Amino acid sequence: MNKITKICISALSACTLLTGCTQKQKQESTASNNELTRYQNMSTDVGFDTIYNYLEYSSNNQEAAKHFDESTKLLRYYNQLFDIYNDYDGVNNLKTINDNAGIQPVKVDQPIIDLLHMAKDFYDYSNGEFDITMGALLKVWHKYREEGIQLNQEGKQGNLPSQEELSTAAACKGWDNVEINDDESTVYITQSCQSFDVGGIAKGYATELVAEAIEKNMVSGYFNVGRNIRTVNQKLDGTDWNVGVTDPEGKLPNGLVAIASSGTSSFVTSGDYERYYTATDGNTYHHIIDPETNYPATYYRSVTIVTTDSGVADCLSTTLFTLPIEDGKKVLEAYQQATGQTVNAVWVMSLDKKQGEGRESNGYYVVHTSDLDNNITYQ
Repeated sequence: MNKITKICISALSACTLLTGCTQKQKQESTASNNELTRYQNMSTDVGFDTIYNYLEYSSNNQEAAKHFDESTKLLRYYNQLFDIYNDYDGVNNLKTINDNAGIQPVKVDQPIIDLLHMAKDFYDYSNGEFDITMGALLKVWHKYREEGIQLNQEGKQGNLPSQEELSTAAACKGWDNVEINDDESTVYITQSCQSFDVGGIAKGYATELVAEAIEKNMVSGYFNVGRNIRTVNQKLDGTDWNVGVTDPEGKLPNGLVAIASSGTSSFVTSGDYERYYTATDGNTYHHIIDPETNYPATYYRSVTIVTTDSGVADCLSTTLFTLPIEDGKKVLEAYQQATGQTVNAVWVMSLDKKQGEGRESNGYYVVHTSDLDNNITYQ
């Protein structure tokens, strides 16, 4: 199974519970309000290496279709801006900034400036654990992972980077080497070996920007950009939105647990079951790198964050994936104290790597923050 197929299946799986619940909503709401109908659409070409599902309850399906089209255009725009691998005609993006590291500042659109400021905030909240400036290290792993995936598909094992290669790349990072000029809208990485990698924030950040642009004209619905799910307003029948946390092995069609949340919420999961390869040592290596070890983090199978802002959820799911539970809770507390926003988390781990006070379920150990006690259902 190739990478994009795996991602598509996961995205659809994450949406299954949500779609199932909203189908019931359609039947109930139309009985009491015949003006509202269900509009649903999807796209596979919005970028971010994923698929996009959209649902809106509307009194005018033509307007809903316009909202969907607007959202796809916005996602493609943000994908171009936040892309670190490809160039686009007439666009200065994050790749442009990386390519000009140690050479010159680059003038960029405001969303890039805003994303970088947010990423720096989360670097501070996490005491440096969330760090988009370590692109040089992530680039090394990206190279070996892509080659490894191809070799695995040919029935071969992938290679591993050397300790020297990892150490050299890991040393090339730091916000001290980044100059952001808000007045001139320029960004400059002063160290030539350094680069940005925004894989832990870009998709969630873009999802939130799109939702904020479109939701003002929506009654109710959701945006699902891969595993980044953003609901809009209360469900029409007054019941909660329900989103499933994917079973890492894909054996449970409705997910491992279901999380209920009312009104506007974001659900973002970081997991080790996508974008991985098996290496010559017989171990699998995924894409979420622990800055303490320079290797993929091994604490969990997945971490899911529930909060209002999808960009925040993306940052936190990535950060908590690379930290022991108690350290992760400290990051949540730091963010909540700084912003006043509520955040909840669900950690899924193997039985031989238990941490915290949780519950065994279907061969996994699951821990969640206490505020979810009445909002989580085990499958």
